[in-house]
Amino acid sequence: MSSAPLPSSFDDNYDFYEENRWQKFTRRLKEEPLIPLGCALTCWALLGATKSIRRGDHATTNRMFRARIYAQGFTLLCLVAGSYYYAEDRDKRKVFEGVKADQKAKEKNEKWIRELEARDREDRAERESRIRRLEGRMRSADEGNGDTSLGSVRSVLERSEVRRRGGVLAAVMELVRR
Repeated sequence: MSSAPLPSSFDDNYDFYEENRWQKFTRRLKEEPLIPLGCALTCWALLGATKSIRRGDHATTNRMFRARIYAQGFTLLCLVAGSYYYAEDRDKRKVFEGVKADQKAKEKNEKWIRELEARDREDRAERESRIRRLEGRMRSADEGNGDTSLGSVRSVLERSEVRRRGGVLAAVMELVRR
């Protein structure tokens, strides 16, 4: 038997999965309309009991407290039945939210890589312009006084620049590969 989940009528309904708090409240109200009814009956019984206590009517007070207990039992029964009935849809929602979170994390990672690539390009361009300026200064200094000490400085600088040519992105990619 296949381990794939059974198809649902909500699979193509993206509004079902992406909703704000008000939409969730109204959806839950439509899914389980008996729970708010049970809460309203409980509140009505408590209000009736409060009024009868103030009047001093003990028989009505006892009747309203019994009604409160029945209303709370009805609400609890509706909660349990609804949790069994909608358990599969809630599991699907959790799976969907997990996939959605993974997708957002992947998008965030891709944006981060693009930002690193842009910084790497800027870093390389800055380094190349610095090398050109340094080479221009060294050429003008070599032409001006023929000092060989600048040639040795130049070779040291070139070696250090060659070592760092990979840039920020290459360094991050190297760390990720490890």
